Amino acid sequence: MSITPAPSPEIPDEERQRQHQEQEQQQQQQYEQQQYQEQQDQQQAPYQPPQQYYQQPPAQAQYVSPEVQRAQRQNTIWKWVVLVFAVLYVAGSIYFIVDLRGRLDRVEHSSESLHGDVHELNRKLGDAQADTDTLASQLGITKKELARRTADLQRQQRAAEQRLAEQQKQQISAVSGEVAGVKTEVGGVKTDVASTRSDLEATKAKLERAIGDLGVQSGLIARTRGDLETLKHAGDKNYFEFSLTKNKQFVPVSTVSLQLKKADSKHGRFTMNVRSDDRVIEKKNRNVDEPIQFYTGRQHYLYEIVVWTVEKNKISGYLSTPKGAPQPVTAN
Repeated sequence: MSITPAPSPEIPDEERQRQHQEQEQQQQQQYEQQQYQEQQDQQQAPYQPPQQYYQQPPAQAQYVSPEVQRAQRQNTIWKWVVLVFAVLYVAGSIYFIVDLRGRLDRVEHSSESLHGDVHELNRKLGDAQADTDTLASQLGITKKELARRTADLQRQQRAAEQRLAEQQKQQISAVSGEVAGVKTEVGGVKTDVASTRSDLEATKAKLERAIGDLGVQSGLIARTRGDLETLKHAGDKNYFEFSLTKNKQFVPVSTVSLQLKKADSKHGRFTMNVRSDDRVIEKKNRNVDEPIQFYTGRQHYLYEIVVWTVEKNKISGYLSTPKGAPQPVTAN
């Protein structure tokens, strides 16, 4: 036995519309209240900066040591060097391939030309053989007789070549004799040159050049009075010989004045003052045969002093001046 539910009372359309409007109004009010509550909460809540700003601080520059930077630069330089070398290698390979191809083309062309020349030569030889056969037939000469005459001509040619070779050998022998004579004369000249060179070496050993205390290449150095006379006769410079004793007074030599302050005969050293152009130049602890250099005059002439003997409180030597330097004034 089934139970049939009672039928629900029917709701009029107007009532249903009214209920639907009331539900929509309630939902609208709830939504407005929710929005208003959220605005109030946002106004009351303190400002909080974004967490992401603090969670992700700005990245700091990473410190790179000078060794790493130097290694990076060297690696970069090596990369560029390898790249340039590779480019040059590729360019050179391309040039070599192109040049080789051109050479092969020229060789092929030459080979074709050579084949053509050989073919033309064979043709001419055939023509010459035909002409020879024709000539022999016209003259009534057989091939055997023609070969015999050809052999005779070849023997005559070899004999003529042998005579020519003998004549050349005789001429070469004569020329060799003349060359031997010339070599003898050249040997004598070499001997004379060697002796002259030895004399020059002896002269150089006697008169040598040196670097002065100012770092300037000096002229020839005279170590004795005889060497000084040789230099005077050469006439390249003006030379003034002097002897100084330890004194407080300056001694005039040419256009300058010299003063000896100290002399060490045991070690061959001395100290002297040079007065030139109203100034005094000290030359301290100088050695024997050492060029002592200084500039003087408006033209900055280079003067040199060489001392060849050092005694107790006494030195001897000479002063050399250029040819164009002023000369000392002497009373008539």
